[in-house]
Amino acid sequence: MSQGEIITRARLRTPRAAAVAGILFSVLLMVIILVLRRAIPANPLDAGAWLTVSSGPVALALNLVPFAGVSFLWFIGVLRDRLGMREDRFFATVFFGSGLLFLAMLFAAAAVIGAILLVFAAEPVAMLDSTTLHAARALAYNLMNVYAIKMAGVFMISTSTVTIYTRLAPRWMAFLGFALALALLVGSYYIAWSIVVLPLWVLLISLHILIDNLRGAPAAVPDGAAGDA
Repeated sequence: MSQGEIITRARLRTPRAAAVAGILFSVLLMVIILVLRRAIPANPLDAGAWLTVSSGPVALALNLVPFAGVSFLWFIGVLRDRLGMREDRFFATVFFGSGLLFLAMLFAAAAVIGAILLVFAAEPVAMLDSTTLHAARALAYNLMNVYAIKMAGVFMISTSTVTIYTRLAPRWMAFLGFALALALLVGSYYIAWSIVVLPLWVLLISLHILIDNLRGAPAAVPDGAAGDA
């Protein structure tokens, strides 16, 4: 196999892998959000009655979180690989850092809810009568609805900026990303379902990359690659 064929196959696999990982992340995160929103009341200071009737669905959603996280990391990594030398160091740092922070707080919130389930299974009566339940619920609520969502907005802004400069996707998708990210940064605390903005936007980008790849359109070529060919 010639070197040119190897490079061509690598360029075709990279956007396809990014698209598949992004789609998987989007679907998993939307399922997780749907299950948790339906099972757990939005009020972080609720009495905890959901623990007696919804522990099973909540545990299932929490077990899906690591798979969504791995898919998101794969999506970030393959996108960076596709950008190659065209990746700006400043936006790459913000892009990568905000994505990691979002995942860290998503995992932390899931761990807090998981701890609530474990303690409730061991001491159900004591847990419902304890202020620990309210403190843990408030912590998980703030992690997701304040901090994680803000990092999701920063991730969308940096990704949209990179999209404009590298033509990773159409410009209208980048501008849509800016608008949705602004909504997350400003109003996420007041909009209960605002977290779905990130997976929906990643799904849109991923579907475009996958369709673009299946049509045989050339992937973004790093600066200097053309001269090396």
